[in-house]
Amino acid sequence: MARAMERCCTVRRPGFSTRTCMNSLTDLNSEALLRFGPYVFHLRQRLVLQGDRPLRMGGRALDILQVLVERAGTVVSKDELIARVWPTSVVEDINLRVHIAALRRALADGQDGQCYIVNIPQRGYSFIAPVQHEPDGAPVSLQTLQKTRHNLPARLSPVTGRDSIVGSLVRQLPVRRLMTLVGPAGIGKTTVALRVAELLLQHYQDGVWLIDLATIDDPALLVDHLTRALELDIGTRLDVLAQRHTLLLLDNCEHLLEPCRTLVEDLLMAAPRLSILVTSREPLKAQGETVQHLPPLAVPPVLALHSVTEVMGYSAVQLFVSRARARQQGFTLREQDLQAVGEICRRLDGLPLAIELAAAQIDALAMVGLQAQLDNCCQLLTQGRRTAVPRHQTLKAALDWSYEQLSPLEQTVLQRLAVFKRAFTLEAAIGVIGCAQLLPGRLVEVIERLALKSLLSLEQGSGVTRYRFLNTTRSYALEKLQHEGNAVQLSAMRLTVGASLLAMDSRAPRLASKHALSLTTIASKLAPTGKRIALN
Repeated sequence: MARAMERCCTVRRPGFSTRTCMNSLTDLNSEALLRFGPYVFHLRQRLVLQGDRPLRMGGRALDILQVLVERAGTVVSKDELIARVWPTSVVEDINLRVHIAALRRALADGQDGQCYIVNIPQRGYSFIAPVQHEPDGAPVSLQTLQKTRHNLPARLSPVTGRDSIVGSLVRQLPVRRLMTLVGPAGIGKTTVALRVAELLLQHYQDGVWLIDLATIDDPALLVDHLTRALELDIGTRLDVLAQRHTLLLLDNCEHLLEPCRTLVEDLLMAAPRLSILVTSREPLKAQGETVQHLPPLAVPPVLALHSVTEVMGYSAVQLFVSRARARQQGFTLREQDLQAVGEICRRLDGLPLAIELAAAQIDALAMVGLQAQLDNCCQLLTQGRRTAVPRHQTLKAALDWSYEQLSPLEQTVLQRLAVFKRAFTLEAAIGVIGCAQLLPGRLVEVIERLALKSLLSLEQGSGVTRYRFLNTTRSYALEKLQHEGNAVQLSAMRLTVGASLLAMDSRAPRLASKHALSLTTIASKLAPTGKRIALN
């Protein structure tokens, strides 16, 4: 209702404009935790907890609460509230009143003698309850860790750039019960999932349990891992779990999709108070599953950036600088480093693992050396972390893990598709790598599976679906192609890709036709089958 009113009831408010709203919510310099009454407001996660229970409230209500709580004891005018909560819109007072009412309901304001927000006639609103400001330097207090049953590992470094998605998962998981965090190798699925589990420690009275499936190849061992984590006997009936208020974190499920799907469906049916958070490079496709795709960290644009402060607003750069400082005492980002650090983060696709591994070499290569090594991503990122699990020690190990789960046909198609440096359509892929052994229908099916497995990204636009590689994944696939001695085929396919792209370039049809003919002719000389490169 409130959103509909925002769209329909807009007026121009004199004295306020987008330029006037310099104090937008994203610019607020706040503590990480605010406590009032029985509530704890986690600002970075945009999460309000009452004890162990997340409160359900809309984004606008959270924005209003943040402004009022940070100005507790003072009157905030209606104009200022609207300017800060709707910085790019102009709305009527009624929108503000609707969201204030929703906020009061969520906080049980006015019940049992509780009073938080008061309306000061002709002036605005004021938050009148005492507020305690606290930093959030540690993920969970030692007291919480000691009194809560869990097997979560200690986190050695903060989580960067994931506050929004962590907060969303923390709010949704207790309600939706089964959520799968999906993304490519090195995107940080385990890191995010562990952070979510930390924040929910107090919510699940019977514990939070991590079950890492990366070392399991035999589906029969799934139940054994589960029973050991939950301290159950192997013969225990599932209905024993019925009364347990528990969170399970099933990490790295991509190689055991069907067994995991069966397991979680049986568990959730038998135990109505159980929640399960899954990490995988593709969805389980289980009943009731909610899939959350994990995006890369934010990277600076190619456009010129003019200050260190501006560049440090991007989470990929924040992570790079944090890890570089851990590696090289006294490291600081300088004005002359802006172009280099931006290119490093972009070329590494905003992947946390890749950025961490690159930053770890800052003392050996310096910023300029790292930038110069970007054309050989896989070689650059083979130096790993000894303390990490094997699949996270190097980017190559993480990609090996994904590659080894593919069928031989999927591996071959992945290699061949790496000749596309930019986004490509299914039509272009068929024209370049289709052959008698791989007819168009079959090729489309394989490409869609590779996208499902997070090895290709989808781009939607102008009614056409395009696929593209992350730079790191493409470098890996090209290395595999070259390692198998397919240099001649690779050259032929690259020429054919050039011909295909020119042929599809509507801006220069005559030039495209001329060059498409000549490039295809050259490709035919390099490979007997012409532009359709044999997959065998």
